[in-house]
Amino acid sequence: MLALIQVFLSGTCPCRLRGVALAGIIRAMNNISIKTPEQIEAMRVSGKLGAEVLDFIAPYVQPGVTTNELDKLCHDYMVDVQGTIPAPLNYAPEGHTPYPKSVCTSVNHQVCHGIPNDKPLKKGDIVNIDVTVIKDGWHGDNSRMYIVGGQEAGSIAARRLCRVTHEAMWKGIVEVKPGARLGDIGHAIQKFAEAHGYSVVREFCGHGIGLGFHEDPQVLHYGKPGTGVELKEGMIFTIEPMINAGRRDLKESGDGWSIVTKDRSLSAQWEHTIVVTPTGYEVLTISAGMEPVPDFAPGIAC
Repeated sequence: MLALIQVFLSGTCPCRLRGVALAGIIRAMNNISIKTPEQIEAMRVSGKLGAEVLDFIAPYVQPGVTTNELDKLCHDYMVDVQGTIPAPLNYAPEGHTPYPKSVCTSVNHQVCHGIPNDKPLKKGDIVNIDVTVIKDGWHGDNSRMYIVGGQEAGSIAARRLCRVTHEAMWKGIVEVKPGARLGDIGHAIQKFAEAHGYSVVREFCGHGIGLGFHEDPQVLHYGKPGTGVELKEGMIFTIEPMINAGRRDLKESGDGWSIVTKDRSLSAQWEHTIVVTPTGYEVLTISAGMEPVPDFAPGIAC
């Protein structure tokens, strides 16, 4: 689930980026938590559990199902099978009413934080399901794109957007190593997405994670190489780019949570939770059913 970017000049939407205060950047640098080996192991457990929820729900993403039904299936699997807590349920950052569901389901032109409802999904719709579980206090956060009815049910445009967004996420992931900077991650994602004719959402970002749902640092999905916070071994954060087929401009829907593309173009998002290792990175949200890793990224054992 995306962090709301800390803002210097506020707008009607608390997530709207209009400039980041220098004091906020300094605060983030001072507040970044470096996890111990024991804490990283706890995050491996929660990350794998979060990924397994997305494995579980995949066969149910079919024409005619409602996102409310998908939410209940995920909720029951988390609570009754895994013994985990759905982190989004009743989550209420400052300025927001409590989030009323256990997962986020963002369909077609919804960018993020879509609230599950009773509208049946149609063949060829694209939907992002964003799952965060809590296990023994530790958060496991990830999301995937699904094409309703399977890959062949989607349009060429929808399939391409989902594929490129997934690859853009991995372009950012492979930049992760000690000594790299957050701007390297954002630049890699932005360069790749824009080279394919897409736009990168800037109002939402990845985030540190651990005992807190949203911790420092904020991980922007655009930027300049060599800028931003330096990565250090033991840092854990999400990389979760939102890529639009059209313009990057957004607007709020009327429910207080869901964000949509202003031009109603399709939007896609993928998310993994990453830990910085001595030599690079480890993806904590891995599972047997996850999307295959692109050829340009090192292989990962699930």
